[in-house]
Amino acid sequence: MDTKELLKKVRKIEIKTRRLSNHIFGGEYHSTFKGRGMTFSEVRQYQYGDDIRAIDWNVTARYNEPFVKVFEEERELTMMLVVDISGSEFFGTNQQFKKDTITEIAATLAFSAIQNNDKVGLILFSDQIELFIPPKKGKSHVLRIIRELIEFEPKSKRTSVNEALKFLSNVLKKKAIVFILSDFMDEKSYEHTLKIAGNKHDVTGIRVYDKYDQEIPNLGMVPMLDSETGEVHLVNTGSSSVRKQYKTNALRLEGYFKTTFRKSGAGVINTRVDESYVKKLLGYFKQKG
Repeated sequence: MDTKELLKKVRKIEIKTRRLSNHIFGGEYHSTFKGRGMTFSEVRQYQYGDDIRAIDWNVTARYNEPFVKVFEEERELTMMLVVDISGSEFFGTNQQFKKDTITEIAATLAFSAIQNNDKVGLILFSDQIELFIPPKKGKSHVLRIIRELIEFEPKSKRTSVNEALKFLSNVLKKKAIVFILSDFMDEKSYEHTLKIAGNKHDVTGIRVYDKYDQEIPNLGMVPMLDSETGEVHLVNTGSSSVRKQYKTNALRLEGYFKTTFRKSGAGVINTRVDESYVKKLLGYFKQKG
């Protein structure tokens, strides 16, 4: 992809996702993810309805009328986007790949974070850590994250959620808001590492999938490419047992994702590429808030 085309894509995603974060997600994000605590702001005169426990007795005695302490939420947070860029993300049967939807969701979350003056970082993973961008503030930083999401070429096409979670726990020492974006088509266990991450961070798994990840139509005998191994297999989609086995395996992976995340105390969002991720995110934020 040449520079002009890349900048055009970045700009297109920026316009769409900044509008969403400014007009829809900004307030929801702020109310859903609280700061680290309350810090003293100022002292003002007591007003009817104020909590008497907030009265500043020293100032009250000095001026011979009641004054209360005012506290503000310490807002600054860190958001970490942990994004799967393995081979299976370059698949889609509708208008776009899973990777494209993941990029839009990640950009929307990032702009929502910087709107609240929070830091944003990025981890791109396959079955290894492909790229780590430490958390920072600012629009230019978010645009760099979007550029990497669009054009980064992974060294591996395989998936390991476990490796991503291990790296996350090692690299982030303070509590963060963590969004893991993937189709979670990972046959390996990640329950233990997710539990460790969930005990330390506010974790949400966002599963982005295509309708044909879950079931295949009857197309007869067709060659199928495994996007993570590069192997081509001849599959008889006309066989009801083959289609059933395919669906059973897909539901098993989905079930493991949901159960494992919920057991670890993490949040779960499921969104199909042809559905509105906006509605899914808003519903989740309102429920969580």
